[in-house]
Amino acid sequence: MLKIIDSAVPVACWSCAVANNESVLFCPHCSKIQPPPGGDYFSVFGLTPRLDLDLSELEHEFHRLSRKLHPDRFARAGENEKQWSLADTALLNDAYRTLKDPIHRTEYLLKLHGAAIGEEHSGKDRKDPSRVPADLLEEVFELNMQLEEMRMARKTGEEDAALQGSLEQARSKFVGLLDDVDEDLRGQWKIWDAGDAGARATAQKTMVALLDRRRYLSNLVRDVTETLGA
Repeated sequence: MLKIIDSAVPVACWSCAVANNESVLFCPHCSKIQPPPGGDYFSVFGLTPRLDLDLSELEHEFHRLSRKLHPDRFARAGENEKQWSLADTALLNDAYRTLKDPIHRTEYLLKLHGAAIGEEHSGKDRKDPSRVPADLLEEVFELNMQLEEMRMARKTGEEDAALQGSLEQARSKFVGLLDDVDEDLRGQWKIWDAGDAGARATAQKTMVALLDRRRYLSNLVRDVTETLGA
């Protein structure tokens, strides 16, 4: 079963006044629904923040809590409880969507620890040479030329089988590089979850760089796919 962690700041239940973990959705003493808790998405499920999660247990807990929070269960409850069931359900859904996805989960946990992640930090212009991974500089330059050629050919109704084949090969290579990034990320998860502060700091920097590379490669795959599918 999922491990329940204790909060450092107990909160009194609105119904029975017994102090409980501020992260709980239901009072462990009287079982009454609680207002949307503070804390992070991991605490919604009673989880210690980590990157390598048991997804089957996460799904099981999500469905269990979803059933308990269903608005139909609060049809005859007070207005506050009705509103809390909706708010808690929205929080639960957001938490589950984030934690079940390995990339979203990694980004979320690193952001909790102050990492600057996302397009707003890395820049949005894929064609900016300063953003191109050094090992891909020549390939990306050539790819951009081929993409423009394909777009122009499509506009004039021409078909270039050789160009299409070249773009499909490029897409396959970038998909493979994405798989390599995901494997490297999983390796960093183990270092992070081990809990050593110094190793975590290094792992965080490595994962931020890997996520930026992954984002760049994903954009390349998307652009090639959209151009080929036009």
